[in-house]
This record gives sequence, C-alpha cells and structure tokens, in this order.
Amino acid sequence: MMFQDIINQLANNPKRIFILDGFGALVSAFFLGIVLVKFETYFGMPKKELYYLAGAACLFAVYDLICYFKTNKNWRSFVKGIAWINMIYCFVSLGLVIFNWENLTVLGYVYFVIEIIILIVMINIEFKAANTVFEN
Repeated sequence: MMFQDIINQLANNPKRIFILDGFGALVSAFFLGIVLVKFETYFGMPKKELYYLAGAACLFAVYDLICYFKTNKNWRSFVKGIAWINMIYCFVSLGLVIFNWENLTVLGYVYFVIEIIILIVMINIEFKAANTVFEN
C-alpha cells in the first residue's frame, strides 16, 4: 500500500514528479560526469561513454525543470514523456554495460545495476502516476 500512496501523492502534485526526476538526473550526472570519470580505473566504464550518459542526464534535468514551470493541466503527457526517455536511457546504459562488460570492475557493475534499478522504479512510478485518475 505504501507504493500506491507515493504514486497518489505524486499524482496529486505532479510537479513533485518533475522535481524528483530532475534531482535524480542531476545526481546521476554528478556521479557519471565527475565521480566515475575521476575514478575511471575503479569502475571501468570509458570516459567517453560516461560523458555521454552524464550529458543525457543533464538534458533530462533541464526537461524536468521546464516541465516543472510550464506544465499545468496536461502534465500527464509530459510525465509519460520523461518515463519513456528514462526507459530509453535505461536501455542505453544497459547496452553500454554489455558492450564494456570486460572493462567494467565489480564496482562498475554495482553502480550501473543500482542506477538501472532506481530507473526502473522511477519509470514505474511515473507511468502509474500519469495513469492515475482522480475525481476533482
């Protein structure tokens, strides 16, 4: 029931979804573009791929910020949009993990597994919140 309560709270105040997703994107961008790049040898993912992922996360944060300030009544389509974008990002991340499988260290696997799990949870929340119907 707790999961449904979170979805209901986010659907009641959809701007929270954009803040939550945007904050997550910024955290991802920080770790990918700064921490993992600085400690590339401990994670194993090449810098080029890390910068691409960090750049995408920054773009997602900008999208969320714009949605936060610009959406009102039609927020559901924008939440679904970020959910689909997150899903694509998730598959790209997974593809990069598979492509760089032999370069990654245990720490690299752990980081990307955690990031993908968080993304899957967030995607699920976003789709469920966007599909929740309330009587107003």
